[in-house]
Amino acid sequence: MAQTPGRSRSGPEYVESECTATALRKATRRLTQLYDDALATTGLRCTQYAILEELDRRSRRPPTMSELANALVIDRSALGHNLRPLQRDLLIALEASDADRRLRHVVLTPEGKAIFARARRLWRRAQDRFDTVFGRSAAAGLRATLLTIARDERLARLEDTEPQN
Repeated sequence: MAQTPGRSRSGPEYVESECTATALRKATRRLTQLYDDALATTGLRCTQYAILEELDRRSRRPPTMSELANALVIDRSALGHNLRPLQRDLLIALEASDADRRLRHVVLTPEGKAIFARARRLWRRAQDRFDTVFGRSAAAGLRATLLTIARDERLARLEDTEPQN
């Protein structure tokens, strides 16, 4: 690993990890703190907000569990774990598909729509804070890059890649 001088954290020279996943996780934790703090009065975590936002975007054609998991880039078991509190609090409902009774669509309930509308205003404050601190153009570029990464399914399979020098 290449050593890069940095600010002192535990000695005269601090070496930052060159692992992309580590850097991304650190940034994610920082941003999660910002958004969770903003959403605190709603009782939602930013992960739950992301689910409600996706459901709101797809309200004309509610997604199935698989479609929602794919859209959020999460496996179905983790999605189920995240949906349980939202379902318990009556913010979402699972409805059987008319076309195929084995499929369940995830829908926002009226209570879910109301809490989402309230949370959206609080989310906007956190979003504006990030854009102001990071810079609107840089923030937009970062989001575009992150969404490109999220959509690239080649990254899900290590065996399909060759090491780069």
